[in-house]
Amino acid sequence: MVTLAPARRALLNRRSLLLAYATAGYNLLEGVVAVAAGAVASSAALIGFGLDSFIEVSSALVVIWQFRSRLPETRERLALKLIALSFFALAAWVTVDSVRHLLGSQQAEPSPVGIGLAAVSVVVMPLLVWAKRRTGRELGSATVVADSMQTMLCTYLSAVLLVGLLLNWAFGWSWADPIAALAIAGVAVKEGVQAWRGDHCDDCGPAALGSAGQDDDDCADGCCAG
Repeated sequence: MVTLAPARRALLNRRSLLLAYATAGYNLLEGVVAVAAGAVASSAALIGFGLDSFIEVSSALVVIWQFRSRLPETRERLALKLIALSFFALAAWVTVDSVRHLLGSQQAEPSPVGIGLAAVSVVVMPLLVWAKRRTGRELGSATVVADSMQTMLCTYLSAVLLVGLLLNWAFGWSWADPIAALAIAGVAVKEGVQAWRGDHCDDCGPAALGSAGQDDDDCADGCCAG
């Protein structure tokens, strides 16, 4: 198990906090724009995407709560439980919204603002995922790794939304994005279960940190401790 120098650990703790602030700020703005654009276009998909952004804000706030402590590792277990709940909330909302959208009779209007927003998110979100995972793995924080998966799911939702809005704009296929969103809801449940158990050894074990020489027992006792 690699032991970080105190100065390096403090730096990574600050970086985790800054990434959480950046995530919360971006998703708050994204959510407001998406809900407003969805209301104008009568788009259940856009409104659902906006509400999902607010769920992502809640996950970032959990990380902020943890890393504002002088000893963030003491809050790890509870933070993972709270992030797991945000995964379940995301899955529940996406499922209900997708089914409602599929069964609804109201046709959504094309939304250039929504298309632009989804396109920007497809670029911004992967950058946040990369930074969070790199930081979480080095720090040995299952919370940061779990939060990166929350952001990854939001990346998928952004891509699904973008494809759905483009198909609706080009061909009038308003059913396209809720179908794909249901699959993402299933992934969210799986990730929520893993976060609840603290089961993120696939992200901090040998495959991820091969050069660090971390084995399965180290993983169980370290960042993946549940």
